[in-house]
Amino acid sequence: MKNVEVMSMVNPSTDTLMSRTHSRYALVVLAAKRARQLLAGAEIQAEKKSTKDVTNALEEIAEGNITYAFSGRQI
Repeated sequence: MKNVEVMSMVNPSTDTLMSRTHSRYALVVLAAKRARQLLAGAEIQAEKKSTKDVTNALEEIAEGNITYAFSGRQI
């Protein structure tokens, strides 16, 4: 039997993104809010630029260019 390498379509990886937030919920909310800002004309802060706002938002989060506050503390 041949070994088959499974390629992931998620880029950036979920593991990288989760290391930047404290929960999946926070990641989804952060990405959605940032994607809306990009749609409204905000400048992209990621090195890799895509034609999709959500992808750009996720790249910014993975690179550490986007931060957020939770319950009054910076994360």
